[in-house]
Order: sequence, then C-alpha cells, then structure tokens
Amino acid sequence: MAMVLLVEDDAAVREGLGLALRRQGHVVHAAESGEHGLDRLREHRPDIVVLDLMLPGIDGFETCRRIRAGGETPIIMLTARSHDFDVVAGLEAGADDYVVKPVEPRVLDARIRAVLRRAVSEQQTATEQYGDLVIDRTGLVVTLRGEPVQLTPTELKLLLELSRTPGRVLSRQQILEAVWEHDYLGDSRLVDACVQRLRAKIEDVPASPRHVETVRGFGYRFNRP
Repeated sequence: MAMVLLVEDDAAVREGLGLALRRQGHVVHAAESGEHGLDRLREHRPDIVVLDLMLPGIDGFETCRRIRAGGETPIIMLTARSHDFDVVAGLEAGADDYVVKPVEPRVLDARIRAVLRRAVSEQQTATEQYGDLVIDRTGLVVTLRGEPVQLTPTELKLLLELSRTPGRVLSRQQILEAVWEHDYLGDSRLVDACVQRLRAKIEDVPASPRHVETVRGFGYRFNRP
C-alpha cells in the first residue's frame, strides 16, 4: 500500500482513478491543479505522485520540475499525448515513468508498485569507488568528491544496475527490464532521459561522460576511471 498524490484536472478521471487505486489498497489524495498539487504534496508527503501534464495554471511540466527541485518523490506522468516531444520533455523535467491515457487502473497500479520498488534497499553489501564517485550499495548513498549526490529512486537504480558489471554493455531493453521492470518491448526514451539526468549529477562534463558511456547501436556501459 502506498500514499498516492493524484494530480488531475478532469474530475471524472480523477474520481475514477482515485477510486480504482483505493480498491488496490492505496491511500489517495487528489488535486485538480498544479498549485493545489504542490500544496497537497507539502501537506501529506506522499510516497509517489501521479501527475497529469495538461493542467490549468501551472502545467504538468512545471509542476514536475518544482516537485523535483524540492525533493526526490517518485513521479509518474499521466498524459493523453504520446508525442516524442511531450514524453521526453516530461522525463527530462524529472519524471520516473509515464503512462498514456486512457490507462487501465491495474496497469497504473503495477507501474506505481514498480517505481516504488526501486527505492527498496538491495541485498548486495558493498561500497565501490570510481575515482571521485563512491557508491554505497548498503546505505544506498552516492557521493561525489565527498558530497552526497541527490538521486531519485529511478536514477539510483539505474546507477546501481549499470555499475554492477563495469565494462559490460547493457542494451536499453535490458535496462528497461531491470530498472523499470517493463518485461515487454519498452520505450527507450525512458532510459535515454534518465541517463541524461544521471550524467548531469555524476559526471564532471555531462556532454563527455567518463562513467556512463553510450555505445552506439547497443546501449550503455559503465566505465571505471
């Protein structure tokens, strides 16, 4: 069971999804706008936010950026638009996953549970150092030059997965299955956007990464310095 903040301006969709998620065992708080959603976020401190992109006033993109600027609460985009630009813009704003409306409640429930599982501690116990980058797999803490790096659960899971086998190339599909738990032919935009956000936080020069390398035509590889 999770506490879910559902930010959706369409009353029928908001009430329908809210009821369905409550039947799945979640506690649901709802908001009809980005401004109201930010207020509810501070009030209730939910486990996850399900955020519509097409909102009155502050739109979903800006709401997502403000949520992300204030903390690492997981965010799932809920959008009626699946155009590449909209999806990528939402992911780059800080969303962890996205679903396209209309969505079956059981599918949304599965995606919520998958995102939240990324924050669960791994069983492997090790502290690994790669130059100035230190990954504590026990405490799920990442530091760069001695300073903590604030990663979302998805960014952390991605880093843990890539660094598990340094030097090995992982395809986007392998990463989707390991990090997002998508066991179907998934959407590589999730991977590429999350890699971009991760690089911005752990690389000295994100445009010329030392740690997370793109292997064109194949996927990504984590390198030791």
